[in-house]
Amino acid sequence: MVKSTIQSIQKLKQKLQIRKPWDNVIIFALNVLIAIPVFIILHQNLVDPNWYFQLDQILLFIAILVVIQLVLRLMRTVIIICIGLYLIALLYGSFSGKYGFKSVIEDYQYMIYSMSDSPNPQDIIISKLLPFPNKSKIINAVEFENPRVRDFALMATTKDFKNIRGFSNYRTTIQCFAVFKEINARWNYVSDPKGKDYIAKASESLRYFSGDCDDHSILMAACIKSIGGTPRLIHTGGHIYPEILIGNKNDLETVNFLIKKILFPQESKGNRIHYHIDERGQIWLNLDYTATYPGGPFMSEEILGALTF
Repeated sequence: MVKSTIQSIQKLKQKLQIRKPWDNVIIFALNVLIAIPVFIILHQNLVDPNWYFQLDQILLFIAILVVIQLVLRLMRTVIIICIGLYLIALLYGSFSGKYGFKSVIEDYQYMIYSMSDSPNPQDIIISKLLPFPNKSKIINAVEFENPRVRDFALMATTKDFKNIRGFSNYRTTIQCFAVFKEINARWNYVSDPKGKDYIAKASESLRYFSGDCDDHSILMAACIKSIGGTPRLIHTGGHIYPEILIGNKNDLETVNFLIKKILFPQESKGNRIHYHIDERGQIWLNLDYTATYPGGPFMSEEILGALTF
């Protein structure tokens, strides 16, 4: 009985195995896809020895490839079966209009782009794994490289706070506040169709500056990202709102002065600045559509999910 079971398992294993050299090709392709984000994380967190010709980076990447290749080869059968099931799921998603091949490629490109520009790239992977409503749709909707989105952001920076002097280290933050002022001054809240969660792309919201909280958050994040700021979206259950990274507690003191004394003195008069501090001590300022100044009151301080761009 045991012998026949083992023979059945071996026969099934042989049927599922992919013929050479295609099994090695698949494993190596998967290796490269895994090695790139792993390399970015290690390179950003290790001390840079500044070797000639970036030799340290080359050796690190090769070492990562070798280690991952050995691990994948040891798990060859299980991995190839999982890849097969994953491809079937993506094929179904592509034809049904849900999460498919295009979404995977866009998510991977977004992750690599964001990680390479982040001092804490591992946080990008964590945020991608955290639950967030309509995550893939929202990521696609934050069109920070769309010319219309960047043109609007540039217009805002020339209209408001252009002549502020003496705060060169906070130029990008001030320009992002100009974007906030322009969007929130124009925003008109309009609900989604009944029973449907409609996600508008940033370029779409530029037409009428109307929509619900996720549409506002998408437009704000796209415009801020397009001019060098670091936005994130916060999910609180029934609400989504944008925040902007302003730095550490020393930066908060300067930004607090800018908001209260120079940029938004009337709107912030007698009010306090609202923000969150993440696990790394970085400070994120509230930019909700309900606020009349950066750091205005939260509708809800609860954080159920965060999506950083």
